[in-house]
Amino acid sequence: MAGLRLDPIDRKILAELQADGRMTNVELAKRVGISAPPCLRRVRTLEEQGFIRGYHADVDVRGLGFEVQVFAMVGLHSQAEADLSAFEQKCREWPLVRECHMLNGEVDFVLKCVAPDLSSFQSFLTGDLLTTPNVESVKTSLVIRCAKDEPGVPFDVLEKRLEVAP
Repeated sequence: MAGLRLDPIDRKILAELQADGRMTNVELAKRVGISAPPCLRRVRTLEEQGFIRGYHADVDVRGLGFEVQVFAMVGLHSQAEADLSAFEQKCREWPLVRECHMLNGEVDFVLKCVAPDLSSFQSFLTGDLLTTPNVESVKTSLVIRCAKDEPGVPFDVLEKRLEVAP
């Protein structure tokens, strides 16, 4: 289990930064119970090891004028690795696609898309997504509202699991 490579202080650092990535190193060190220099070293090590992939602002999507959020379930004709990779690359190139997840089951991919309005999303759907080679089907669902949007992972669940691990 990957979480076992981290000690409790590393996990506390990650949990605190996940909740507030803008706090100072001094504040972070205080919250996790160590002094500032080793805390900074640990943060840099966590970044180098890829546990911390970046720091981002949580922006108000609708407040910025992106009124339409849509989940698109995409089925492909072929699931050969080259075809899957080609589709993933297209998704990385489309600005309206904010997340792309390959799934197991009836649907090959689910895409989270944002657009300023329904017309913009429809243009993307008919002009880009549906005309992409290997796309067999697309089913869309318009987001009415979001009840929960939590980034990262629940560290308290991980800690409980580690307490019972042999």
